Amino acid sequence: MSQKQIKYRFYATLLDAFQNYLDSEKNYSLFYGSDNPSLSCDEYEDKVFKEFIDKLNRVPFSSEAADRGTAFNEVVDCLISNTKSEKCEFTIDETLGSVFSVYKNQQFVFPLKLCREFAEYYKGGISQVFVSGTIETKYGTVELYGYIDELMPFTIHDIKTTKHYQASKFLHHWQHKVYPYCLSQQGCENWLFEYNVTDFNETYTESYGYEPGKYIPDLIDHCERLIEFLETYRHLITDRKLFNLPDEHTSDTDKE
Repeated sequence: MSQKQIKYRFYATLLDAFQNYLDSEKNYSLFYGSDNPSLSCDEYEDKVFKEFIDKLNRVPFSSEAADRGTAFNEVVDCLISNTKSEKCEFTIDETLGSVFSVYKNQQFVFPLKLCREFAEYYKGGISQVFVSGTIETKYGTVELYGYIDELMPFTIHDIKTTKHYQASKFLHHWQHKVYPYCLSQQGCENWLFEYNVTDFNETYTESYGYEPGKYIPDLIDHCERLIEFLETYRHLITDRKLFNLPDEHTSDTDKE
């Protein structure tokens, strides 16, 4: 892949963050739709804008929910490979039926049965697979990339944790479009994508088949809208990697 031909580089979950920004008005009505909201619509949109700029600039942030999800994913990966984690420490208590994990100085407790069910489901797969591909837009070539949580024969899996689940929760996310697209560039077309979701009591699955005739135009349109945003607010953006410019503080395979 020639770096000189690539003008922008977007990781899959950045497309999700941009979608959240685009949906700010809709999300406001869902989460703040009361007679006495804590934020006005304009205040909420300003908040979401700042959060997205911070996301673009890789500003560190603290999220217990995100850290819990990362810790759970790491436990599952280690159970699959029967190895120790480089990210977090965890111990298994067979008597209590629990996994105790410490990540970023926080302790999380997961049901051992649930962790083993996830690990068994991915038996024979490969964890944390880096994929990338290029897509042409009217503004130039974009490299799309990211890490697949679990790759099975002809099935891509992404592990999600949530406090509450409702049907089709991840319908408007972009990983189920980006990862199959990247793999299709390697000649592998017939991919099924699964979001495997748990609220730590129940598990849920959302499945999406790869639809290139629909997904590729969607990806092009979304990338072009993101490029327009980046160029409009370029003076606020410090992450040169987005513009495929060298940055001594990051590497090509940073986990996104």
